[in-house]
Amino acid sequence: MKLGLFMMPLHPPTRPPFETYDEDLELIRRADKLGFSEIWIGEHMSLPWENIPNPELFIARALAETDNIVFGTGVILLPLRNPVMVAHNIAMLDHLAKGRLIFGIGSGGTPNDAEMLGIKHDSTEFRERTSESIHIITRLWKEGPFDYEGKYYKLGKPQDRPELEMSFHMTPYQKPHPPIAVAGGSIRSRTLELAGEKGWIPLSASLVHRSHLQYNWQSVEQGAHSNGLKPSRHDWRVGKQVYVANTTEQAKKEALSGAMARDFTDYWAKLIGNSPSGLDTFKIDPETPDQDITPEYLLENYWIVGDPDYCISEIEKLHKESGGFGTLLIQTDDWGNHNSQFFNSMELLAKEVMPAIKDL
Repeated sequence: MKLGLFMMPLHPPTRPPFETYDEDLELIRRADKLGFSEIWIGEHMSLPWENIPNPELFIARALAETDNIVFGTGVILLPLRNPVMVAHNIAMLDHLAKGRLIFGIGSGGTPNDAEMLGIKHDSTEFRERTSESIHIITRLWKEGPFDYEGKYYKLGKPQDRPELEMSFHMTPYQKPHPPIAVAGGSIRSRTLELAGEKGWIPLSASLVHRSHLQYNWQSVEQGAHSNGLKPSRHDWRVGKQVYVANTTEQAKKEALSGAMARDFTDYWAKLIGNSPSGLDTFKIDPETPDQDITPEYLLENYWIVGDPDYCISEIEKLHKESGGFGTLLIQTDDWGNHNSQFFNSMELLAKEVMPAIKDL
């Protein structure tokens, strides 16, 4: 098993972006030196807490300051993008990365994102847009421009003009293209089923409870078997909020008085709580009242918080209950004070936890 990071990112919206970008870059530099295998960078246009609207720009900057860590787009929201531009951007980024890139895609996005772009915010339409877009992107990388008129996108094959040195040239560094990944956040995830069907990397979001991970993998297997493929658990990424301190008592106290509790109370509870299903996403028992979904509830049921030995034990349980996965992606948080608490957690993860779980 490997340890990676998932940077949504999460920052209080009162902070200026340039400050948080500098801190996130410092976090990535440290992760690279500590031996974390990969880091995923999110995309949102209208969620001030998640303040990176273009992960490709951020990754391009971070690539120049790291040596080994692999970057994943987590995720490119394909329904909101022109597929021809995405194909060119990701191909160029792959050359800058010299292969240190995973192309994470998704069909999400907020209603505000869609409204700004004049697109109907409909989950079925977004899935259809995503499917059509990735078909166009991978075909462009394989054969170059082509004439196409689909349900949502239209493109043409321009005339090559060799006398003017005009022709299509932007194909990825990795062949045939960077690894493609998709994330799923529900128990029976259609996107994870699609990952299995296409042979893509499946990623279970940190909101998925450990008891539901086995069903996530069943979705991957179902999709793979429908297309005659055999998925590898080594490719499976699982997200989780993990915080390590020198003692379990200290870790739990800091989690409940710090960034993890704040981010749930001020962000997740409001964002998800105002959705049609309310806080059902977090409920192990559907009968649990919304008012019982608190940071203390997450500490006991979702988060892994403790000293190194406790976290090793909980990660081993997580690995066993899920049936096994290849990379644990730890969600990053903004702890303030130049992230000193989270940097200490990263040090403990790298030096004490990582060696103990690498053979899982």
